[in-house]
Amino acid sequence: MTYQTVSFLGLDFHPMSTGTALAHLTKLADRRDIFDYVVTPNVDHIIRLATDPDLRPLYKAAGTCVNDSRILEVLAARSGLSLTASPGADITENLFEHIIHPNEPVTLIGSSTKDVKALKARYGLTQVSQYDAPMGLRYKPDAIEAAAAFMAAHPARFHFLCVGSPQQEMVALAAKQRGDVTGIGLCCGASLDFLSGKTKRAPKWLREARLEWTHRMLSEPKRLGRRYLIDGPRIFGIWHRWRRQEGL
Repeated sequence: MTYQTVSFLGLDFHPMSTGTALAHLTKLADRRDIFDYVVTPNVDHIIRLATDPDLRPLYKAAGTCVNDSRILEVLAARSGLSLTASPGADITENLFEHIIHPNEPVTLIGSSTKDVKALKARYGLTQVSQYDAPMGLRYKPDAIEAAAAFMAAHPARFHFLCVGSPQQEMVALAAKQRGDVTGIGLCCGASLDFLSGKTKRAPKWLREARLEWTHRMLSEPKRLGRRYLIDGPRIFGIWHRWRRQEGL
């Protein structure tokens, strides 16, 4: 099935509701004959790409690009574009809640042993394979290749890459280029932290009010304060420059 593409801020998005994304990804995963991956750009990703455009091929090579940000959804709407937000955390949660069977293989790149144990207990998972990725993965091409090899050695419908951006996209591209990995890879960031209980996610009403970022910042001010208060507002300058370039 072909989905509409919306070009916004230099990326080609596939706007989907969470339900549509679940159906789409499940259909792809069930083919079991070819690997592809899903990227979920948010404001942080767009800002990084503005300063490091060499990372763009990681996103262009993905088979599916879903908007992770309700802020981007609003900015797109103000530009006359419909860019439905379907947060990666929502997609990941629904996959575990409704699609993944307890006894089917699941492959994780990243996360901790403790979190994997909690995830297995919550969903009754019996076949979880975890690659313990080293710190500084972005600058360790051998470790990136090792992670991709691990995915090939542990076939699954769904591979969850939770080592942060752009590391997870690097692993996903390496897996796609191998040619012997099957299933779907989800570059899902901290999504598994919410499911394992490591991090408490914002209440639904706060998410729907597009204020999830405030909850995350207040929950982890030392780690996320700069991202949301200093780096985050740069998205408005990026957006204004893009509008001028597009003649909007």
